[in-house]
Amino acid sequence: MSVTPQYDLMIIGAGVSGTALMYLTARYTDIGRIGVIEKYAAPARVNSLSSNNSQTLHCGDIETNYTLEKALAVQRAARMLANYCLSQPDKDHLIFKYPKMVLGVGEHECALLRDRFKVFGPHYPHLQLLDKKAIAAVEPAVATGMDGHLRDEEIVALGSTDEYTAVNFETLSRSFVRQAQAVDGKQVDIQYNETVLHIHKADDHFVVETDHTCYRTRALVVCAGGHSLKLAHYLGLGTHFSCLPVAGSYYFTPQLLNGKVYTVQNDKLPFAAIHGDPDVMIPGKTRFGPTALILPILERYNYRTLPDFLRVLRFDRNVAKVLWDLFKVSDIRNYMLKNMVFEIPFIRRLVFLRDARKIIPSLKLKQLSFATRFGGIRPQLIDKTQQKLLMGEAKINPGDGAIFNMTPSPGGTSCIDNAEKDMRTVAAHLGAAIDEAAFQAELVEPVPPTA
Repeated sequence: MSVTPQYDLMIIGAGVSGTALMYLTARYTDIGRIGVIEKYAAPARVNSLSSNNSQTLHCGDIETNYTLEKALAVQRAARMLANYCLSQPDKDHLIFKYPKMVLGVGEHECALLRDRFKVFGPHYPHLQLLDKKAIAAVEPAVATGMDGHLRDEEIVALGSTDEYTAVNFETLSRSFVRQAQAVDGKQVDIQYNETVLHIHKADDHFVVETDHTCYRTRALVVCAGGHSLKLAHYLGLGTHFSCLPVAGSYYFTPQLLNGKVYTVQNDKLPFAAIHGDPDVMIPGKTRFGPTALILPILERYNYRTLPDFLRVLRFDRNVAKVLWDLFKVSDIRNYMLKNMVFEIPFIRRLVFLRDARKIIPSLKLKQLSFATRFGGIRPQLIDKTQQKLLMGEAKINPGDGAIFNMTPSPGGTSCIDNAEKDMRTVAAHLGAAIDEAAFQAELVEPVPPTA
């Protein structure tokens, strides 16, 4: 096994989170030697792949399960991501403008959205409270019932019509790689087709063994989804965690929506409500989903990751109790069973149709088709000591120069925000400097309108 030159920072995983850190440390720190290991032949081949996520730029305004504090943190993350995209020469392939709204149906949901607007409106200048006629002006199919007239039930929406709302995270990952490797005076390497077999610590370095090479690095950041937990276990970290992979599937219709339409989140469910989105890679289609199905694999449609799932599941009575506690809640139990039906050929379209009609009442069965090989997996962690399912961001940081990221929240939107946190941790560990002025001017402050 050959020995490569030592790195100051090594990143495992070239999805949007890993490549964002690659770019930030190359552009804004004086860290000189940065390496990335990716097991596939290109960046963003798993959850950052354009077909494996909703392509949504989350801003916190229409996500009804967010508190104001959480929403404002997400707003900052979204702003940084938009600022990066809009500064790139290929911005039209990175970020997109569509109308967006969250739809409330019925008295309870409409009251919730009206109350939410009072709290969130002052912090989101583009956010509007839309009545039935205003919804019809933006999304006619949403406001129209089966009879072609305005829907009988009460509906209200919170939304905006002139904001960036979608990102191609696959293209964004490739952009991060190009821009990182274009920085002068740095060694920025990315190794493809390398699978990590083991990690151990030797004095003040980490040794990363792959099927081809043995790497040494002073700092290590792992951005490999559910695989991150398995790699953390090599160092004896996160052994009190178990991984529960939740897969999402999608359905296609003709282009029935002009933009993104979300629905009010059920607070009793630890999973996102379905929504309709334009697909930035497939013009003329609307994509509905995601569903939520627990699967024994760490990568969607890759059953070779079953052994890895078994390693990170670490099934015991604590895990069994968490699963049983979830299943005892009728809302969760019924939701899980329904999502199993969403995967059964022949009947899944009929069952999904009923949920999708909350968004488009006139939707017909013949317009709905299962999106084959679309959808990713979100690894949710179970804390076995607390016997609870953890929601949101999952990160292991023992403070010795190694960081393991499992689930950024909210997904790809947080890539630069999460990378900033890891950049600062790594820089402190290495004694490296950060160009704060450039970081603030380029990413944190708003991009000028002419950009």
